[in-house]
Amino acid sequence: MSDTMPEMTPPEINNGALRAPVDPGLLGTAVLDKPGAYEAGSFQSFTLTYTCGRFGIDDSGSLRVAFRFATDQTNPQFDDPQAPGFTEVTASNNAVLQTRFDPKGNIRPWDRTLQIKVVKGFMKEGDTITIRFGVTDQGGPGMRLQTFCESRYEFRVLVDPIATYNFQTLPMQPAISIVPGPPETWVAVVPSTIVPGEPFTLKIKGEDRWGNPSDQADKRLSLRASQTLGGLPDVIEMKPGRFATEVGGLTVGAEGPLAITIHDSDGALLTTCNPAEVVAAPKRRSFWGDLHGQSDETLGTNSAADYFAFGRDRAFLDACAHQGNDFQMTDTFWKDLNKVTAHFNEPGRFVTLPGYEWSGNTALGGDRNVFFPVEGRIMRRSSHALIEDQSDAGTDCHTAGELFEAFAREEEWDVICFAHCGGRYADITLAHDGRFEKSVEVHSAWGTFEWIVQDAFKSGYRVGIIGNSDGHKGRPGASYPGAGWFGAVGGLTCFLMPELTREGLIGCINRRHHYATTGGPSGRMRMEIDMTFDQDATLCIDDPALVSDYHSEACTAAMMGDIVHLPGGDAQLDFKVSAASPVRRIDIFNGTDHLECIRPFANEAPGNRIGMLWEGAEYRGRFRAVPWDGSAHFTDAHIREAVPVNFFNRDKTLDMPDAETLEWQSVTTGNLAGFIATLDDSTAGMLDIRTALINETVALSDIGYEDTVLDASDILPRGIRLFRLPDENTHKTVSITRSLTPQVGRDNPFYVRVTLEDGTQGWTSPVYVLRSV
Repeated sequence: MSDTMPEMTPPEINNGALRAPVDPGLLGTAVLDKPGAYEAGSFQSFTLTYTCGRFGIDDSGSLRVAFRFATDQTNPQFDDPQAPGFTEVTASNNAVLQTRFDPKGNIRPWDRTLQIKVVKGFMKEGDTITIRFGVTDQGGPGMRLQTFCESRYEFRVLVDPIATYNFQTLPMQPAISIVPGPPETWVAVVPSTIVPGEPFTLKIKGEDRWGNPSDQADKRLSLRASQTLGGLPDVIEMKPGRFATEVGGLTVGAEGPLAITIHDSDGALLTTCNPAEVVAAPKRRSFWGDLHGQSDETLGTNSAADYFAFGRDRAFLDACAHQGNDFQMTDTFWKDLNKVTAHFNEPGRFVTLPGYEWSGNTALGGDRNVFFPVEGRIMRRSSHALIEDQSDAGTDCHTAGELFEAFAREEEWDVICFAHCGGRYADITLAHDGRFEKSVEVHSAWGTFEWIVQDAFKSGYRVGIIGNSDGHKGRPGASYPGAGWFGAVGGLTCFLMPELTREGLIGCINRRHHYATTGGPSGRMRMEIDMTFDQDATLCIDDPALVSDYHSEACTAAMMGDIVHLPGGDAQLDFKVSAASPVRRIDIFNGTDHLECIRPFANEAPGNRIGMLWEGAEYRGRFRAVPWDGSAHFTDAHIREAVPVNFFNRDKTLDMPDAETLEWQSVTTGNLAGFIATLDDSTAGMLDIRTALINETVALSDIGYEDTVLDASDILPRGIRLFRLPDENTHKTVSITRSLTPQVGRDNPFYVRVTLEDGTQGWTSPVYVLRSV
């Protein structure tokens, strides 16, 4: 397939202004002193000069410079000339200007707004307003640019010349380009499932300090593998100008695990590939996807075509989908987006699904991801809030219940939905229809949401568990928080299916044959769960709670996502995980019941490593973040090493001011973060913890392998966990077998959660074992 996109109609993008009563050519002009390309996350200074148009700006009129929602650049500030983002604003005619910054000061997506109001005097044609962003005259470092790349980063200028509070967008906008820096870390990916003798491809990239794939890599690499690889070149050249390198035609002969490490020319280890399993004639293979994110046509960054190209070529995804907020998606963009998904869909290489995000208010059901098996379907919006053309508003569905009812009226019940937690969280207790809503999203860049999984079980729903990014930075499959408030990296889903096609992906989702991870460096862990039964069982191909004439077949075993009727006897759970980081704990659940926590090192001698993790969310809504800034002081013990856990935001660091003290800035949004400290003597002395929520002193001798929980729960769980680890945890691959007895008269959703030492987590979709009274 050609990678050249077909010609498309420019999308109708809301420009952040009301209808224009003034000819745009009379509004004036704005120019930057230094247009060009700048490194993501670097400190810079810019001067923007606005020259008044025919109407000038009247007394109490205003100028706005707006930035997109997703940007994490330094906000303009006017009080501290030695701090980042110091900004000066002057008028050429000495008119008095009032300046303020409001992160919600304009119509989305251009909502981060510098507002400049003429409060004394007025301005005429040719007068100028000069804005100096990142002033360094008095020692300030400048303004830090956003930490992710954007081909055209606008300083979007709007003006209210007649003082009617009707802001209009200038026809020509000043802009720069934001590009990656040099590589600091390395990522290498191979297929999680490999067939002996069948060629596969190794994909390698370098990422800059903010997680952007870098085109500045200049290295000679070599590989070391646990098995002999056919077709392997002696040297892999990473050349400047390329964002990734693919080494194709590799083969491996023997079945079993395959581990590959990447080394530089001096032999130093750069990175380790994701775990892979070599399997002859596999019934299902593991394919990785991120089905939830946005581009700049709605609330994200870069174009929809750039979005899919990134997912395929720089995040090395197998499956991807776009989820723009429906109330912002015009018919023109919906048609164009369908062209994009059709263009990028290539069976065997990269699979896309057309879709959108139904973005109803929380009280009306909350966000739902909607996917179609083919292009050309009707987009039933939650509203037309940011769409001027109301001609098709009759197709809107204002509540999630109305949405499901509309899908049920369609000739084909082939729509797929996920319940999502973003700004508006999905309330599945208010509305849910299992014919369409197949899964709940347990993790995204917004955080971790185990409560939505528990809501589903409490309500008796049979859903799969999925993870996505909901990224707005144009990086599906590799969505890092950058310098944003949230501290979570975007999630991933592993789809277990026979082949990489749309039909295979849709069938996989309908049967819940997938598992979720929190993404990041260890996000592509392999998880396998199988259940075998000691009495005859029935596999329900369809959910018997949804259709009376469901298909079924006799079975003696089941995999994750399956629904099984087991009249009597026990079920044997076989679970295996392989990961790039050691396994800290494996938790087995039956719905909301926690059955067992397994620590693979439980029988080993206790070590001198002490772990401390903080976790949780304030509540379910948009402002769920919990600040955990604090300190830990060890008495009668010295810190030899402290390893941060889930510190993805470079602005929030773990510091060691002395050999007894750790200090940090951190935030959680349902996810977890913390540290693992290696002490010279972890059996004597005390640990003194100081945070805004928890202040406790704990004897180190009381900390064992089992978690010590310091609870600060309110609406949702939140708190601190303390635990001990062996000096070396070698358990990167763990297999367990358990005999489980299903409870009578209820669903038994047996599933497993894995937590790695580096903070990565994974959740299998449940095996639903039904036992009648």
